[in-house]
Amino acid sequence: MDKFGFPPTEHALADPPGLLAIGGDLSTERLIHAYSKGIFPWYSEGEPILWWTPEPRCVLFPNDFVLSKSLKKRSRKNYRLSLNAAFGKVIEYCATVDKRRGHTWILPELIQAYSALHTLGYAHSLEVWLDEELIGGLYGIKLGRVFFGESMFSRSTDGSKLALAALSRVCRNSGVTLIDCQVENPHLLSLGACLLSRLDFENILRDNVHATIDQNVWRVPGQTKDLV
Repeated sequence: MDKFGFPPTEHALADPPGLLAIGGDLSTERLIHAYSKGIFPWYSEGEPILWWTPEPRCVLFPNDFVLSKSLKKRSRKNYRLSLNAAFGKVIEYCATVDKRRGHTWILPELIQAYSALHTLGYAHSLEVWLDEELIGGLYGIKLGRVFFGESMFSRSTDGSKLALAALSRVCRNSGVTLIDCQVENPHLLSLGACLLSRLDFENILRDNVHATIDQNVWRVPGQTKDLV
């Protein structure tokens, strides 16, 4: 086991798939260490903290995002993109929209933990606005050249797709080479995500999570009119 008690990731269970460890805490040090190894927390209210490393891993290379004609047309509307302008509101919506309230893994202690990471400059939010209304967004953790996506939401048609399209562009422009999507689903695969073995994923992490890139775009709140 490593200094935080995580066993080697090849010891993750096949059933339930990807479960690696149980317990511990949500300290900033443990979370940063876990993400750098491809491990993330995911559990329900009343459960101990469960730590996961899925096999295979769903990822999106920013250059591979599939921009459909309909989404490109929609992106030409009067949308506005911002980074880190409403982290608290984004994580709140991720926990509550689409009848998620009471059925979400984004529990109060997780919100507190990720908000602390946001204050330290590790966790980031991306917001999509229509006029003054927040209609889509996502949040996650950025380490080096990797963005670990945690959750996204939509309050209007294609709100989450627009957020992911915008994230892909921001990543391309700032030197981030990989977006971790954790677990596959048809929606993500239709947008260009693919599957990697755990070993290939961890090799990418080893070469990229400690890399130095221009942090200015991620460090302070910013906004642009161009979504894609």
